[in-house]
Amino acid sequence: MLRPCMDCHPDLERVLFTEEEIRAKVAEVAAQISSDYAGREPILVGVLKGSVVFLSDLARQLEIPAQLDFLSITPFVPSADPGVVRIIKDLDHSIEDRDVLLVEDIVDTGLTLRYLLRALGARRPRSLHVCALLDRASRRLADVPIRYRCFEIPDRFLVGYGLDYQQLYRNLPYVGVMKQGVVKSGIFRG
Repeated sequence: MLRPCMDCHPDLERVLFTEEEIRAKVAEVAAQISSDYAGREPILVGVLKGSVVFLSDLARQLEIPAQLDFLSITPFVPSADPGVVRIIKDLDHSIEDRDVLLVEDIVDTGLTLRYLLRALGARRPRSLHVCALLDRASRRLADVPIRYRCFEIPDRFLVGYGLDYQQLYRNLPYVGVMKQGVVKSGIFRG
Protein backbone atom coordinates (compact mmCIF):
# COMPACT_ATOMS: atom_id res chain seq x y z
CA MET A 1 0.00 0.00 0.00
CA LEU A 2 1.42 3.41 -0.95
CA ARG A 3 1.25 6.12 1.70
CA PRO A 4 1.55 9.86 1.19
CA CYS A 5 5.04 11.11 1.82
CA MET A 6 4.46 13.40 4.82
CA ASP A 7 7.65 12.96 6.85
CA CYS A 8 9.82 11.19 4.33
CA HIS A 9 12.67 12.39 2.15
CA PRO A 10 11.62 15.16 -0.30
CA ASP A 11 12.89 13.15 -3.28
CA LEU A 12 10.29 10.48 -2.59
CA GLU A 13 6.78 10.29 -3.88
CA ARG A 14 5.53 7.72 -1.38
CA VAL A 15 6.59 5.34 1.37
CA LEU A 16 5.98 1.79 0.21
CA PHE A 17 7.02 -0.08 3.37
CA THR A 18 7.47 1.61 6.74
CA GLU A 19 10.26 0.89 9.16
CA GLU A 20 7.77 -0.96 11.39
CA GLU A 21 6.44 -3.10 8.53
CA ILE A 22 9.97 -4.03 7.48
CA ARG A 23 10.98 -4.89 11.05
CA ALA A 24 7.92 -7.16 11.47
CA LYS A 25 8.44 -8.93 8.14
CA VAL A 26 12.17 -9.45 8.73
CA ALA A 27 11.38 -10.99 12.13
CA GLU A 28 8.79 -13.28 10.50
CA VAL A 29 11.21 -14.44 7.79
CA ALA A 30 14.02 -14.89 10.35
CA ALA A 31 11.75 -17.11 12.46
CA GLN A 32 11.00 -19.28 9.42
CA ILE A 33 14.70 -19.52 8.53
CA SER A 34 15.54 -20.39 12.16
CA SER A 35 12.96 -23.17 12.08
CA ASP A 36 14.04 -24.51 8.68
CA TYR A 37 17.74 -24.50 9.60
CA ALA A 38 17.37 -25.74 13.18
CA GLY A 39 20.39 -27.80 14.19
CA ARG A 40 22.48 -26.40 11.33
CA GLU A 41 24.78 -23.40 10.96
CA PRO A 42 24.10 -21.72 7.62
CA ILE A 43 26.33 -19.17 6.02
CA LEU A 44 24.47 -16.04 4.95
CA VAL A 45 25.99 -14.58 1.79
CA GLY A 46 25.17 -10.93 1.24
CA VAL A 47 25.47 -9.27 -2.15
CA LEU A 48 27.13 -5.90 -1.62
CA LYS A 49 26.12 -3.17 -1.19
CA GLY A 50 22.34 -3.31 -1.29
CA SER A 51 21.82 -6.29 0.99
CA VAL A 52 23.89 -5.01 3.94
CA VAL A 53 21.05 -3.38 5.89
CA PHE A 54 18.66 -6.28 5.33
CA LEU A 55 21.31 -8.92 6.05
CA SER A 56 22.31 -7.21 9.30
CA ASP A 57 18.74 -7.01 10.58
CA LEU A 58 17.97 -10.56 9.43
CA ALA A 59 21.08 -12.02 11.10
CA ARG A 60 20.25 -10.32 14.41
CA GLN A 61 16.78 -11.87 14.37
CA LEU A 62 17.95 -15.44 13.76
CA GLU A 63 17.70 -17.87 16.66
CA ILE A 64 20.38 -20.17 15.23
CA PRO A 65 24.13 -19.72 14.79
CA ALA A 66 25.02 -18.35 11.37
CA GLN A 67 28.13 -17.10 9.65
CA LEU A 68 28.21 -14.09 7.35
CA ASP A 69 30.15 -13.59 4.15
CA PHE A 70 29.89 -11.15 1.28
CA LEU A 71 30.47 -10.91 -2.41
CA SER A 72 30.29 -7.96 -4.70
CA ILE A 73 29.42 -7.89 -8.36
CA THR A 74 29.77 -5.26 -11.04
CA PRO A 75 27.20 -2.54 -10.42
CA PHE A 76 23.83 -2.59 -12.12
CA VAL A 77 23.90 -0.39 -15.21
CA PRO A 78 20.52 0.13 -16.93
CA SER A 79 22.11 0.39 -20.39
CA ALA A 80 24.19 -2.80 -20.05
CA ASP A 81 23.11 -6.27 -21.12
CA PRO A 82 20.92 -7.66 -18.33
CA GLY A 83 22.43 -10.49 -16.36
CA VAL A 84 25.98 -9.80 -17.49
CA VAL A 85 27.90 -9.51 -14.24
CA ARG A 86 31.34 -10.14 -12.88
CA ILE A 87 32.29 -10.95 -9.29
CA ILE A 88 34.62 -8.19 -8.11
CA LYS A 89 34.83 -9.27 -4.45
CA ASP A 90 34.58 -12.98 -3.82
CA LEU A 91 33.69 -14.87 -0.67
CA ASP A 92 36.30 -15.07 2.06
CA HIS A 93 35.43 -18.68 2.99
CA SER A 94 34.67 -21.91 1.20
CA ILE A 95 31.01 -22.86 0.95
CA GLU A 96 31.66 -26.47 -0.03
CA ASP A 97 29.34 -28.80 1.91
CA ARG A 98 27.77 -25.81 3.70
CA ASP A 99 24.17 -24.64 3.89
CA VAL A 100 24.19 -21.34 2.03
CA LEU A 101 21.50 -18.68 2.10
CA LEU A 102 22.08 -16.01 -0.55
CA VAL A 103 20.62 -12.75 0.78
CA GLU A 104 19.49 -10.21 -1.82
CA ASP A 105 17.97 -6.77 -1.44
CA ILE A 106 15.86 -7.04 -4.60
CA VAL A 107 15.21 -9.64 -7.27
CA ASP A 108 14.09 -8.08 -10.52
CA THR A 109 14.66 -9.81 -13.87
CA GLY A 110 16.34 -12.74 -12.13
CA LEU A 111 19.23 -12.77 -14.60
CA THR A 112 21.86 -11.65 -12.10
CA LEU A 113 20.50 -14.02 -9.47
CA ARG A 114 20.57 -16.90 -11.96
CA TYR A 115 24.26 -16.15 -12.61
CA LEU A 116 25.05 -16.03 -8.88
CA LEU A 117 23.20 -19.28 -8.17
CA ARG A 118 25.15 -21.04 -10.93
CA ALA A 119 28.48 -19.61 -9.74
CA LEU A 120 27.85 -20.52 -6.10
CA GLY A 121 26.28 -23.88 -6.98
CA ALA A 122 29.49 -24.85 -8.79
CA ARG A 123 31.25 -24.63 -5.41
CA ARG A 124 29.24 -27.64 -4.19
CA PRO A 125 27.36 -26.29 -1.17
CA ARG A 126 25.17 -28.78 0.73
CA SER A 127 22.20 -26.51 0.06
CA LEU A 128 21.74 -23.16 -1.65
CA HIS A 129 18.62 -21.03 -1.21
CA VAL A 130 17.66 -17.40 -1.71
CA CYS A 131 16.23 -14.87 0.73
CA ALA A 132 15.09 -11.60 -0.83
CA LEU A 133 13.81 -8.47 0.83
CA LEU A 134 11.96 -7.38 -2.31
CA ASP A 135 10.65 -9.40 -5.24
CA ARG A 136 9.59 -7.67 -8.45
CA ALA A 137 8.21 -10.78 -10.18
CA SER A 138 6.44 -8.71 -12.84
CA ARG A 139 9.82 -8.09 -14.53
CA ARG A 140 11.14 -11.64 -14.26
CA LEU A 141 13.02 -12.92 -17.31
CA ALA A 142 14.72 -15.90 -15.65
CA ASP A 143 13.01 -18.50 -13.52
CA VAL A 144 14.83 -18.33 -10.19
CA PRO A 145 13.81 -20.00 -6.93
CA ILE A 146 13.23 -17.59 -4.04
CA ARG A 147 12.66 -19.58 -0.88
CA TYR A 148 12.15 -16.61 1.46
CA ARG A 149 10.78 -13.23 0.46
CA CYS A 150 9.62 -10.32 2.50
CA PHE A 151 7.63 -8.23 0.02
CA GLU A 152 6.34 -8.33 -3.55
CA ILE A 153 6.78 -4.92 -5.16
CA PRO A 154 5.39 -2.92 -8.06
CA ASP A 155 7.42 -1.85 -11.06
CA ARG A 156 8.60 1.45 -9.58
CA PHE A 157 12.04 2.84 -8.73
CA LEU A 158 12.58 2.20 -5.01
CA VAL A 159 15.17 3.44 -2.54
CA GLY A 160 15.86 3.12 1.15
CA TYR A 161 16.73 0.29 3.53
CA GLY A 162 19.85 -0.50 1.49
CA LEU A 163 18.47 0.35 -1.97
CA ASP A 164 20.13 3.30 -3.64
CA TYR A 165 20.03 5.76 -6.47
CA GLN A 166 23.58 6.77 -7.42
CA GLN A 167 24.80 5.48 -4.02
CA LEU A 168 22.40 7.71 -2.05
CA TYR A 169 19.30 6.93 0.06
CA ARG A 170 20.57 3.55 1.36
CA ASN A 171 20.36 4.83 4.93
CA LEU A 172 16.62 5.59 4.89
CA PRO A 173 14.87 3.32 7.42
CA TYR A 174 11.94 2.63 5.06
CA VAL A 175 11.46 1.73 1.39
CA GLY A 176 10.12 4.59 -0.70
CA VAL A 177 9.16 5.30 -4.29
CA MET A 178 11.38 7.89 -5.99
CA LYS A 179 9.78 10.83 -7.72
CA GLN A 180 10.15 10.29 -11.44
CA GLY A 181 11.61 13.74 -12.06
CA VAL A 182 14.42 13.09 -9.58
CA VAL A 183 15.40 9.80 -11.22
CA LYS A 184 15.43 11.28 -14.71
CA SER A 185 17.15 14.55 -13.85
CA GLY A 186 19.58 13.37 -11.19
CA ILE A 187 18.54 16.23 -8.90
CA PHE A 188 19.08 15.57 -5.21
CA ARG A 189 17.68 17.54 -2.31
CA GLY A 190 20.02 16.50 0.46
